[in-house]
Amino acid sequence: MPCAYEAVPILEKLPLQIQIGSIACYEDVLLVGTKQGHLLQYKISKDKDQENKFSIQLEGSNKSFAKKPITQLSAITDEEYILVSLSDNVISVHDLSTFGLLTIMGRTKGATLFAVDVKNPESNKKQHLRLCVAVKKKIQLYYWRNREFKEMQPDLSLYDTPRAMSWCNDSIFVGFKREYFVIKVNDGNLKELFSLGGKRSEPLVAKLSDNQITLGRNEMSIFIDEEGSPSQKYPLQWTDIPIALVHDPPYIIAVLPKYVEVRTIQPRLMIQSIELPKPLYICVGSGLVYVASNNHCWRLTKSPISEQVNDLVKIKEFELALRLVAENMESECEAEKKKRLQKIQNRQAFHLFCQHQFDASMKLFMELDTDPSHVIGLYPNLLPSCYHKDLTYPDTVPELDGGDLENALLALIDYLNEKRYHIMKIPSKEITTTAIGDMNRTIKSKRQIAQIIDTTLLKCYLETNDALMAPFLRRVDNQCHIEESERVLRSKEKFSELIILYRKKELHQKALSLLMQQACRPASSLQSGQDGIVEYLQHLGPSHIDLIFEYSAAVLQKDPVEGLSIFTEDMPEVESLPRDKVLEFLETNFSSNVTILYLEHIIEHWNETNTDFHNLLVNLYREKTQEIILHRSSLNSDSQEFQTATEELEKFKGKLISFLESSQYYTPERLLSYFPLDDFYEERAILLGRLGRHEQALAIYVHVLNNHSLAEQYCINHYDGAKEGNKDVSK
Repeated sequence: MPCAYEAVPILEKLPLQIQIGSIACYEDVLLVGTKQGHLLQYKISKDKDQENKFSIQLEGSNKSFAKKPITQLSAITDEEYILVSLSDNVISVHDLSTFGLLTIMGRTKGATLFAVDVKNPESNKKQHLRLCVAVKKKIQLYYWRNREFKEMQPDLSLYDTPRAMSWCNDSIFVGFKREYFVIKVNDGNLKELFSLGGKRSEPLVAKLSDNQITLGRNEMSIFIDEEGSPSQKYPLQWTDIPIALVHDPPYIIAVLPKYVEVRTIQPRLMIQSIELPKPLYICVGSGLVYVASNNHCWRLTKSPISEQVNDLVKIKEFELALRLVAENMESECEAEKKKRLQKIQNRQAFHLFCQHQFDASMKLFMELDTDPSHVIGLYPNLLPSCYHKDLTYPDTVPELDGGDLENALLALIDYLNEKRYHIMKIPSKEITTTAIGDMNRTIKSKRQIAQIIDTTLLKCYLETNDALMAPFLRRVDNQCHIEESERVLRSKEKFSELIILYRKKELHQKALSLLMQQACRPASSLQSGQDGIVEYLQHLGPSHIDLIFEYSAAVLQKDPVEGLSIFTEDMPEVESLPRDKVLEFLETNFSSNVTILYLEHIIEHWNETNTDFHNLLVNLYREKTQEIILHRSSLNSDSQEFQTATEELEKFKGKLISFLESSQYYTPERLLSYFPLDDFYEERAILLGRLGRHEQALAIYVHVLNNHSLAEQYCINHYDGAKEGNKDVSK
């Protein structure tokens, strides 16, 4: 345990005729009330050259201060500057600067003890200084105003004479011979608490704070709130029965018969035992503690706080170390104090992790803005070696496996998601974090930290719930490190997730290469096959047209219909592809059937009006028809193949005629020259009609095709009495 105090002699071996009866202190002044009625005033100055050495100067000695022993002193320095004393069973008030008598409170004749309460003046301007006085079986109540104590309310009657007493807000705790009571000042209500215990002969009441009191029961100190209810679950156990007690946060100091004992309330620790000859009195003021016997007085000087803190951190008493820094290091600037507190808390969070208290550890790391890479480094195989190799920790990091590892990872996931949210809101490119170890450097780049966080989250999901990987990778702001994520996903054959990663990072070449490789592996975990390639290409859009051509070729060769959907699917990305380039690609590399299908789709479904596309479709229909005619002529008319060819011929010839009749965007004068004079008569007639050469068109229907019904239909379709050249068609 740390050495919290050192007892330094202040007054040694006072003359035999002088015995100490009470002490009080404030600032650098020690007041000693003697049993002979003398008041001694000492100025205690610290020696600048020697540690724990003091210059002691007797600045005042008032031998006529009182005629009887001075049994109680209280120095008030809050706005008022007065000294309240008890001697000869009466309360006196003196000016603290001059020790001039202000008043002897005659009404308090018969007093055995008093208690002072100083409140914040802003909270109660009328009664910021209150006094309660035990006079036989009554308590008198006063408040300070206009340089005197005035009666606050009628006296409170009791069943016995108080032996110990203290304020706690608007309650007064009283110790009698056998038990403790609490009295509510407002209504005088008296509530019994508990007995003193069989060993204790005198009660002990000591105020800890504005709303907490401690009462002695045998060797214990029991903590009570202003209502008289326990404020701590367990009492504080001393090694002997305390005589007197003060609170010097975070320590509670008790005077025992043979020594002074130092403990803490939370946690309940025995800090130190200081052996002193017959100590009786103790006081605290202005952060200074004095202890006295009948003829000796010591100052309990605090060991350097930094040393105490270091010792406490070593034994892992972090809460106490934090309290010491927060409450006792006023000399440090706020920035330095904050830095010191963060350092201790980071050690505390690390300790919690080592104790497998993962949620508590992560919560504290979050509050401290600890560098996420330092936190991730506590886990096996999560932080890349380029970061991990430079990290050191205060102690050995525990090896985690099984359920412990899973629980630790789940806590880390929550931490990283919250950390990620906060980091993404920071507008600057650099951020400030704290370190776990003294020698560890922190990462300042926001982008770098975000990358580490997201890559680690991916690894965590892989180990705990791989169903979360895909939605995580699809996030718009996914910052995963590509190479590290790629390595991890490949090692577990998570190819679907790897494809998502490539897509989000626009590494389309890698994604398509992987899809092609896995499509050839029957046992691949990527089950999409060619469908995956098609789907991926459909989403790329015009800016990646060369990549689409490169990887669509294999699909088109294997399955032209499926492959063509890369260019014909009803999706904005597909519809916006440059159709002239697609057409050139299809014409150059694949059969005319594929080109025909593409042209049919863009004209019929996407209402393409480009004249070149319409002309090309007409010519492809014509060429396909000629090709079938030629092939059919070589077949036996009785064969099934001949029958199939005939059906194909009818299909394409029907498409050609239908398209020539319906399309308004081809150029008939250009196309007419491609149709032979000895065939395609009906097609030529349609083209001639489009050119307004109606006599030639009708001549084909009547004299070549001998089809009068077609001729009549032609006349019906083309007659227009209002249009020159069409009004004589019916003749």
